[in-house]
Amino acid sequence: MGKEVRAKKHLGQHFLKDEAIAEKIGNTLTLQGYKNVLEIGPGMGVLTKYLIQKEVAVIAMDLDSESIAYLEENYPHENLRILEADFLKYDLSQLFGREPFAITGNFPYNISTQIVFKMLEWKAQIPEFTGMFQKEVAQRICAKEGSKTYGILSVLAQAFYDAEYLFTVPPSVFNPPPKVESGVLRLRRKENDTLPCDEKMLYKVVKTAFQQRRKTLRNSLKSFNLSEKIKEDTIFGQRPEQLSVSQFIALTQKLENDAISTD
Repeated sequence: MGKEVRAKKHLGQHFLKDEAIAEKIGNTLTLQGYKNVLEIGPGMGVLTKYLIQKEVAVIAMDLDSESIAYLEENYPHENLRILEADFLKYDLSQLFGREPFAITGNFPYNISTQIVFKMLEWKAQIPEFTGMFQKEVAQRICAKEGSKTYGILSVLAQAFYDAEYLFTVPPSVFNPPPKVESGVLRLRRKENDTLPCDEKMLYKVVKTAFQQRRKTLRNSLKSFNLSEKIKEDTIFGQRPEQLSVSQFIALTQKLENDAISTD
């Protein structure tokens, strides 16, 4: 093994050093319906080594040239392609063409929510997404209505994916240890992930509602120019965290129909 990679604070790096947990994260992938895996932020390859043992093609993507050099030296493997790139800026169609792929990783905490939003843009190609987040972010993605942590990320991820919070990971198994606990989750794309409403409209409704989460929808959604008739609907007397994902979809349909009828 070559010289260890130094964890860089500006990249949000905390290297997992517990083999059993790395293997457990590798096993969160069901490998159903795809043969390709993208690992984000492989660092020194603690998770990579378990992924390349599976019958899949793995691309390990990292921004850190020191990590890339370490992986190239220590993990030469026919199943593995190592790529120095920024996931948030990368055109993902260059990875596996049009084939489906899963995403996994010990995600850098400073960009973890942005990773989920970008994944949602490519959801047509991504049947499964697993990995490790800061615990409260993982819980927020999996939260159900009525919970304080339920928000934009919960609704938009769960509109297309079934979300499971799998297990919690203590700070002590990282170098350097983060100040918070970590959580591992799995998102599996729903069998029927086509929405009965406009997707961009749903995003707009959810984001607008949660930006003023203490207000009722009647007040927070004023910018949608609601007709007097639609304002009488009982749903508008609720606050956003009271609405389930399916209710948000139904609400979006109502707003679309209202816009048509009031034009």
